[in-house]
Amino acid sequence: MATSFAENKGEAISTCRVQESIGCEKLLSGEKKKAGSTESSSQNSLQVGEADFHDIQAHFLHDIVAKAWPLGVEPYVRQRSEHWPPTGKHILAHFDDSSIIVYQAYCPEIAKYAVKHQRFGGDKFSFDRMSWIKTNFLWMMYRCGWATKPKQERVLAVRITLDGFNQILSAAYTAQQQKSQNLQTNDISVRLQWDPDHDTNGIKETRRAIQLGLKQEILHKYATQWVTSITDITPFVHHQHKVLHKKGQHEFIMPCERVYIPPSSNICQQIALDSHKTFEAQLVNAF
Repeated sequence: MATSFAENKGEAISTCRVQESIGCEKLLSGEKKKAGSTESSSQNSLQVGEADFHDIQAHFLHDIVAKAWPLGVEPYVRQRSEHWPPTGKHILAHFDDSSIIVYQAYCPEIAKYAVKHQRFGGDKFSFDRMSWIKTNFLWMMYRCGWATKPKQERVLAVRITLDGFNQILSAAYTAQQQKSQNLQTNDISVRLQWDPDHDTNGIKETRRAIQLGLKQEILHKYATQWVTSITDITPFVHHQHKVLHKKGQHEFIMPCERVYIPPSSNICQQIALDSHKTFEAQLVNAF
């Protein structure tokens, strides 16, 4: 039955990689169109008009051409209707077989240092404070106000190793779990919160989104060892927020996200993952 799970995970990974290619082709097709290409725009899976393309071109087209853009993209409405569970506690994330994207919003000084050095640090970053990460793009947008809130003006897409992420989950405790096990605050290095997810308009969903507060040794490992890349995606955030308001949800694209299920049943149980219950039921039914 583990084979079935692996196949599902592989399908999600493959889909995100395909969407990454589509996202690049979409923007490059827009460049050709602007140059006078007669190629039909109907051939593009995701369309961006000339005005929209001109608006975003200066920000991150160069990175896309250089294949440095870290995220595959896909229409929000497609993901919501076809791939996301409507209720329950789930980890929605952009991941592959060795890494996963988490989001953080910071002031420009911290973000600039992180992108330049590809790790966290500098005068403004504190290892003595809890640092929160989120796997869900829209949950990050809700929390940072689409990169408009004070000290959250830059949104970073942080790619970390999947092994590191699973270690974070294995050390995570909710406030209720901490209390039930008589653990002191200094005894835990990861705080887990299941908060209401939000749609593109900031309206609460019945589905829960995960956020993880890191401190102590876990924070040090995350900030300096587990990071494989850090990209400032603020231009993309601003552009898609503009698209959302001008054209609505059907034109809005965002990073491709699927349900991530940790490889260990112990982790799934510890973090009260509803996906784990579904997976367990699939195992039972298979026999």
